[in-house]
Amino acid sequence: MKFAFALLWLIRLLPLSLIALLSRLLGALVYPFATARRRVGLTNLRLCFPAMKPAERTRILRRHFGHMLQLVLEYGICWWSSPARIRQLVELKDLHHLTDRREAGEDVILFYPHFVGFELAALRLNLEVPLVSVYSHQKNQAMDKKLYAGRNRFDNAFIVSRQESLRAIIKAMRKEHAPFLYLPDQDFGRRDSIFVPFFGVQTATVPGLSRIAGLAKAKIVPAIPLRTAHGITLRFYPAWDNFPSDDIVADTRRMNEFLEQRILEAPEQYYWLHKRFKTRPEGEASVY
Repeated sequence: MKFAFALLWLIRLLPLSLIALLSRLLGALVYPFATARRRVGLTNLRLCFPAMKPAERTRILRRHFGHMLQLVLEYGICWWSSPARIRQLVELKDLHHLTDRREAGEDVILFYPHFVGFELAALRLNLEVPLVSVYSHQKNQAMDKKLYAGRNRFDNAFIVSRQESLRAIIKAMRKEHAPFLYLPDQDFGRRDSIFVPFFGVQTATVPGLSRIAGLAKAKIVPAIPLRTAHGITLRFYPAWDNFPSDDIVADTRRMNEFLEQRILEAPEQYYWLHKRFKTRPEGEASVY
């Protein structure tokens, strides 16, 4: 790992345009050999976009591999680059949707799904406001230590272990009205999920956004990081009205519908390599 960390330290010295070019080249090299992940990605795209031509789905996934390699290479920027450079690379657009709520004394949950710029964009936001996030420990101890330290690099984050209760998250949110970064779009199994449509496919989805918002009396402000030619734009959207409702299924479906709309804006930047449809309704065969 020391060699990998040293390489990331060196790469972060490059202009972002060169890092992006290197990422695309590495993505093109990795794509033919990443058989298992390629199969997962193409299956996800086929399920979400059945009317799309196979060649177009392949094009999206090839570009996605480049974006994923750039996510990896950007860890050097996250861990060692100056706050000034991070501010330069990430634009915060319509941040007032978040800060107005905090200044009014309200707690906020940031709906923050898995787009490829999420690590660097979250660190940029952490320069402006304290953040609460949930952390899953990594198997590799060196990587675990570096990731954990990187996410609390500016000593302005409240990091809660995935094994802790909702009470720990809500307690952390109420310190300084720190927004909670909520990433809801992965398959965590049948026990904690409900099935709602995602691009027309019944998908095991954790309904935690609705539950935590109700318990914490928090507003939902979506925040979507998208890569541009000059870096990343982290865009904030108006807080959702009438959320949560008294229908947790409708709330969870609303969350997925919003995510679908954002994915359609930049499909190659959404995280397609996760087995999002692994858990199937009773009686349905595995799609992978």
